[in-house]
Amino acid sequence: MIDIFDRINVPGPLGQYRKNADGYFMFPKLEGEIKPMMRFNGKDVLVWSLNNYLGLANDPEVREADAQAAKDWGMAYPMGARMMSGDSVHHIELENQLAEFEKKPACYLLNYGYQGMVSIIDVMCTRFDVIVYDSESHACIMDGIFLHKAKGGKSFVFPHNDIERCEKMLNMAENHIEKEGGKGGILVITEGVFGMAGDMGALDKIVALKKNHNFRLMIDDAHGFGTMGETGAGTSEHFKCQDEVDIYFATFAKSMASIGAFVASTREVVDHLRFNMRSQIFAKSLPMPIVIGAMKRLEMLKRGECRKKLWEIANALQKGLREKGLDLGSTQSPVTPVYFPGDPNMGTNIVYDLRENYGVFCSVVVYPVIPKGVLMLRVIPTAAHSLEDVERTVNVFGEIKKKLEAGDYRGEMPMMNLRK
Repeated sequence: MIDIFDRINVPGPLGQYRKNADGYFMFPKLEGEIKPMMRFNGKDVLVWSLNNYLGLANDPEVREADAQAAKDWGMAYPMGARMMSGDSVHHIELENQLAEFEKKPACYLLNYGYQGMVSIIDVMCTRFDVIVYDSESHACIMDGIFLHKAKGGKSFVFPHNDIERCEKMLNMAENHIEKEGGKGGILVITEGVFGMAGDMGALDKIVALKKNHNFRLMIDDAHGFGTMGETGAGTSEHFKCQDEVDIYFATFAKSMASIGAFVASTREVVDHLRFNMRSQIFAKSLPMPIVIGAMKRLEMLKRGECRKKLWEIANALQKGLREKGLDLGSTQSPVTPVYFPGDPNMGTNIVYDLRENYGVFCSVVVYPVIPKGVLMLRVIPTAAHSLEDVERTVNVFGEIKKKLEAGDYRGEMPMMNLRK
């Protein structure tokens, strides 16, 4: 027997970087108001790492609504969980607005996106049910599936957006259910927009499989809500398959620049979740200022101006980077991954140079999040950015590409004063 604390000193997948990365490459501290120019490590930097897609985080209307709601209600109201003493007409009003926007009969507010997805999977699937899911699914989906497996449930994974393999997994799921006595059903889970690569889930092709297979479809549209579709209702609206997406899930953490999440589906499904989601039943209700603020954000989202500006910036950024010969993969959304060959040490050197010498702040992604031998700089455009910000950043990335090709970023430690 060992002391479980002894394992703390054994690095995990990301823990291996913590000695040199903590406080700079991981857990960095951006200071100042949320806008394109912020302070990092004592310097002004142009920030491309915040999922503030519609630029609402520091919008004057939003700030005023938040401040007034906090003044009117305080952060404590309502006290208690929704089921016991924490419900309000405003929570219900927001749910009704979201349900109408997503063209679903009902909606349920959730305190957090990550926790919400885990809990939805837990409540919707018994040990007799089978989950079929995309291999690139977010960690919250994976944790929900792990919980499903822990209670004896079965799952099958298909390679990212591989519809042929998805159908094979559906066949395997059907065979398993039949072999176990036919007591279970099938839930297919994918994402609307995949937050790292920026490509969309193949919703239209998955929906087409319903012609020959009996399953329910749930999507995590955290990055699609507010950014995709004719009105911003998300990726299912983009593919014109809102009616075929049985459970629609999104968070307030991205386009809404807030905290919380929601799930929209049939009235029966929503009622089932309301009375069975332990993460909500035993948790305090969303504070009133969050709810009131979310209604203001939804109002602004529906106007469309912010989304139009977001896409103007995203299209200009992606066009400019591609013209510099940079690899953006297969992104179909504002999420802009920039791929380079290299190892984690090179990645830290590039990011150090970007931040310290060029004043550009974005996030670096390395193995195990992406394959070995590949580096990814994840650039997130927002409606708050300007075309001047885009031009500056495109030119900087062009210089970074030249330096990388010249071998300037090889070495063990972040390089100093690389700008020439």
